[in-house]
Amino acid sequence: MSSGLKIIEEPQKPIEKLQIYPTANAGVSPFWRDKYERDAKKYWDIFYKHHGDRFFKDRHYLDKEWNSYFSVSGKSVILEVGCGAGNTIFPLIATYPDIFVYACDFSPRAVELVKAHDEYTETRVCAFACDLTGDGLDKHISPSSVDIVTMIFVLSAVSPEKMSSVLQNIRKVLKPNGCILFRDYAVGDLAQERFSGKDQRISENFYVRGDGTRAFYFSNEFLETLFSEQGFEVEELDVCCKQVENRSRELVMNRRWVQATFRRTNGNKNPCDSLTPAKLDKSEQQDSIQSKSEEQERKEIIDYTDIDISDGLAMEMFGASPSSHEMSVVKLRDSAFKIKLLSKEYQHTCKSTGLMLWESARLMASVLDRNPNIVSGKRVLELGCGCTGICSMVAARSANLVVATDADTKALTLLTENITMNLQSSLLGKLKTSVLEWGNKEHIESIKRLACEGFEVIMGTDVTYVAEAIIPLFETAKELILRKMGDDLEVQEKPALILCHVFRRVDEPSLLSAASKFGFKLADRWAANSKESPIGNIIDSWFSEKDLVAEIPSSALHILYFQME
Repeated sequence: MSSGLKIIEEPQKPIEKLQIYPTANAGVSPFWRDKYERDAKKYWDIFYKHHGDRFFKDRHYLDKEWNSYFSVSGKSVILEVGCGAGNTIFPLIATYPDIFVYACDFSPRAVELVKAHDEYTETRVCAFACDLTGDGLDKHISPSSVDIVTMIFVLSAVSPEKMSSVLQNIRKVLKPNGCILFRDYAVGDLAQERFSGKDQRISENFYVRGDGTRAFYFSNEFLETLFSEQGFEVEELDVCCKQVENRSRELVMNRRWVQATFRRTNGNKNPCDSLTPAKLDKSEQQDSIQSKSEEQERKEIIDYTDIDISDGLAMEMFGASPSSHEMSVVKLRDSAFKIKLLSKEYQHTCKSTGLMLWESARLMASVLDRNPNIVSGKRVLELGCGCTGICSMVAARSANLVVATDADTKALTLLTENITMNLQSSLLGKLKTSVLEWGNKEHIESIKRLACEGFEVIMGTDVTYVAEAIIPLFETAKELILRKMGDDLEVQEKPALILCHVFRRVDEPSLLSAASKFGFKLADRWAANSKESPIGNIIDSWFSEKDLVAEIPSSALHILYFQME
């Protein structure tokens, strides 16, 4: 019986483009900001573990820039803070025979590198581990006993909130009218510009690198205020600029750094006869400072200054950049895949989840390896394959065609390397890669041209963790799954959408609700260590071999097997 109501179907909205990893440049979250501060020592220790004394070059420019400070008559005591592997220490003791150097770093591994150096001798150098933001220098050095402190690309690694405590710590062991020789990153440096499009900003002018170490970029005003508030006066403060060029790679890098000298005041500002460069009288010193101030702009374009690119950009520029990738081996029953992916130490600052290897991909690859009949002779599409593509590579052994897709072009670039590295040449023609943003009409049409009638198997591993992506996921799968099929096919032979995942922010009822909107019904489900009865008899048959059950990487993994109604 008709109710008399007229039902009007609303036109279906076009599929919207969606990216499942964040794109906003929101900066570092409070959780990670606190972690970088808490684990700063650990990140630098890891840095020196990986690079040893090979990363930074020895700083032979020190005598050119500050010879008048080091060459004063008599024995001078130097403190090098943030000594690293000793790139400042050993050029100094080789050039100036009358100096003694205290050297500290808050990375114990860095201190061990200094002590292991061939030129380390306790009569010239005393190296020790010390966190300048909390450990007192006066526990290792007598108060007011140091003539010169060198701070070469070290204060930038300290959070701005703790820089004042570092200077207070140094002031305790520095002689009255002793000086700090300072060089560090300047605002506007190329390295800072490289951070502008990434979520690596901790606070103003303060960023985290991919390896967890941090860098602050100084303005003259910030430095003047910081040092003056802690009892230091500015003797010299310049911003230096230099253009570094690699013609063979057609790369040009504009580098900016601050070079400064600060002198400790002692209530009254009496000049220090023994440490004033060239023993100038007070009026001559003022004239010299004024002259330097007038010529500051000119110095910014002068190209005579030796450059110290201490963040490794020079190594990257000249083709010797330390890799942010690592090799991982995925072992299956009778084979193993060597997979290149993002190193764990870099994953915390990477927005893309596609540069990592997830447990669900390991499980699904093992299932396909033991049950090639799932994809044998079929056209297979993998959604969100990431850089590893191990499921697609295993499927290519028995499928007619495999298309591995992801929205992240960086992941696809790495995927191509992994495919070439692992697959035999006879299989390369069967496995194709393509960019696919779920809901992007152009991308979907491009994929359709690869398999005109559609795909018999569509699979995705850990692609269900963002709620906003679920609707586009099923909508895209509906567009690409094979629709024309015979009625006499067995359930196992009908086109299927297979999702393997750990439930995170999206639960199973939400997934089933979204699936039903696009004509997908749940034909079977499986969960590791689950006591629930399966819906069908499809997935359980995949785990008939007991050793495969023993290989399940996580008890939280689930598999959902969908078919079109």
